Amino acid sequence: MMIRLAISICLLLAGCGGNKPVGAASDPNAAPKARTVRVAKSTRESIVRTIESTGTLAARERVTLAMRVTGRLLDIKVDLGDTVRKGDVIAQIDPTDLRIALQQATAALYQSRTRLGLSADGTDDTVVAAQTPTVRQAAAALAEAKLRRDRAQLLFNQKLIPQSDLETATANFQIAESRHQDGLEEIRNRQAQLAQRRADLEMARQQLTYAVLTAPVEGAIVERNVSAGQFVAAGAPVASIVTIHPLRLRLAVPERAAAKVRAGQHVRIRVDQQTEEHFGIVARLSPAIEEATRTLLIEAEVPNANGKLRPGAFVNAAILAETDQSAVFIPPSALVTFAGLERVLTIVDGKAVEKPVKTGVREGTRIEIVEGLAADETVIVKPGNLAAGQAVTVGGST
Repeated sequence: MMIRLAISICLLLAGCGGNKPVGAASDPNAAPKARTVRVAKSTRESIVRTIESTGTLAARERVTLAMRVTGRLLDIKVDLGDTVRKGDVIAQIDPTDLRIALQQATAALYQSRTRLGLSADGTDDTVVAAQTPTVRQAAAALAEAKLRRDRAQLLFNQKLIPQSDLETATANFQIAESRHQDGLEEIRNRQAQLAQRRADLEMARQQLTYAVLTAPVEGAIVERNVSAGQFVAAGAPVASIVTIHPLRLRLAVPERAAAKVRAGQHVRIRVDQQTEEHFGIVARLSPAIEEATRTLLIEAEVPNANGKLRPGAFVNAAILAETDQSAVFIPPSALVTFAGLERVLTIVDGKAVEKPVKTGVREGTRIEIVEGLAADETVIVKPGNLAAGQAVTVGGST
């Protein structure tokens, strides 16, 4: 019985050994099969280095318009959102009272000119005081009084008249001299009054022009404060205008990047919810770093002739700080990242070789290599689980 069991086991083992395929035994010295990979070349290309920031667009100017004279508003020609050009009429008040004031100033001027012997409606206010009737009359009286005094002095010296007659003639001469001086002063006063009347007339004319309020700048109406028929006081706000071309963009640049920013650099701008890009120019830089935020405030001018941008909009901005630089780039699929370490795989003597790298700018179809790789080196794309030292053959390039 035991002999039969032993024979059965031997036959079973022999049958299992007989079903093993020929050549199935592995050769520990045989070379592993090479893996086919696709490769690409690292390239040196131009790069624009940018400084990213966010900011808000603002109107370059906001002007609050007000009437310069008091009156009842006849008409207001603008409303919220209207665009205006410099010189466009915004509002107008009733000019009746101002016209009456102008007429009064004109009449007062004519009166002053007449008192000086000038034509009422002339424009030349030059007056020779000695030629005016008042002064000429006083001068004639003074000359006559002088003759009388001189004659009296001569007769008194000849003892032909008493001293009282000489004293009377002398007193009359002094009175005439005083009246002559008064006449000259009166003419000077009238000349001053004429100059005042001329100024009053010009002011009245100017006040009449203030009845019409015009836009001092080109822009858009952001606020209207009054309605037609309303009585408005001088200085009361009527409307507000903001300039929409160009706009002012304020950005806070981190202190570490502040040294790279200069006036004249271009700024690329994108507004939230819009795909279109806009461009501006760095116009002004703050002279000091903000201590609380460690940032530098800059301002850029953003053209907006088509009015697509609105003051107050939040924007993402990129300052084009360096535009004449070049760098080494590889396709994004060639970069392998594990545990925070970045590397690429190259091929040396038919085997994959790992190279640590340091990356920079990442753009859609390329990644900048700052350290670890030179231009025109071969890198493996989509290496997957390919290990360093594994044999590879090139099956294509991108």
